[in-house]
Amino acid sequence: MPNKIKPYLFVAPSIIIFLLFFIYPILYMLNLSFHDWNFISPDMKFVGLDNFSKLFADRTFKKVVQNTLVYTIGQVGITAILALVIAVVLNHNTRIHKFVQSAIFSPHIISLVSVAMLWNWLLDPDYGFINYMLSWFNIDPINWLGDQKTALFSLIMVQVWKSLGYNVIIYLSGLQAIPKEIYEAAELDRGSQWSIFTKITLPMLSPTIFFVIIMNIMSSFKVFETVQIMTAGGPVNATNTLVYYLYEQGFVHFNMGYASAAGVILFLILAIVTIFYFRLLNKRVHYK
Repeated sequence: MPNKIKPYLFVAPSIIIFLLFFIYPILYMLNLSFHDWNFISPDMKFVGLDNFSKLFADRTFKKVVQNTLVYTIGQVGITAILALVIAVVLNHNTRIHKFVQSAIFSPHIISLVSVAMLWNWLLDPDYGFINYMLSWFNIDPINWLGDQKTALFSLIMVQVWKSLGYNVIIYLSGLQAIPKEIYEAAELDRGSQWSIFTKITLPMLSPTIFFVIIMNIMSSFKVFETVQIMTAGGPVNATNTLVYYLYEQGFVHFNMGYASAAGVILFLILAIVTIFYFRLLNKRVHYK
């Protein structure tokens, strides 16, 4: 067998899997977005751009896009900043710090369904533990998941709690990779803790911050389980997100063409956000 062919044979399984499970579904979804199909009948009716025109005229879809963007900004922003602060505090090689690191990471390994059920109880307006604690300060019970003003924030809080530990560990790995000699030199120059953090830690940690933010953006746009289990998109579509909306249209109302059009929009939004993020922040990342 010629040596030139061997490398292609080694990568062939990965390429085949990528084409079958990534590229083909995207192309099939794009094709469906131009058709009217109820998921049951074998016949698909070509409707052109009608599905997209209906989407852009749908107030519910506009609300869904707004919810998704608010959820993404809130979840990514809070998680990235809070995880960084905790990682800096826990960046010590002691038993107590290691124990706290393990405790913070533990929610990440719990099933998301279990997490959603747990927080359903904690946020219950009548018997929830959070409202019970608020009663100590004479604060009236809050309908966290039933009020459109607090429902989306509650989902953001749940996801931050679930993903915080994982991001802390990622930050800690980045912090521990920074050479200690740099900090020793800064201390000899009598640099303040704030100047050391802003001029050494943040620039050296920028590749890790870049990774954490982009991964959380991808994850937040795909939120589904917490929405389905905790609120089912309500109240008044206050927590309805793009993926859940796509699921409702396709597998509840059996409007696969319309759902595929929403999927195309989601794909385009993710592509635009990712390209913008890479162009904006990639130049600010210090890899050396």
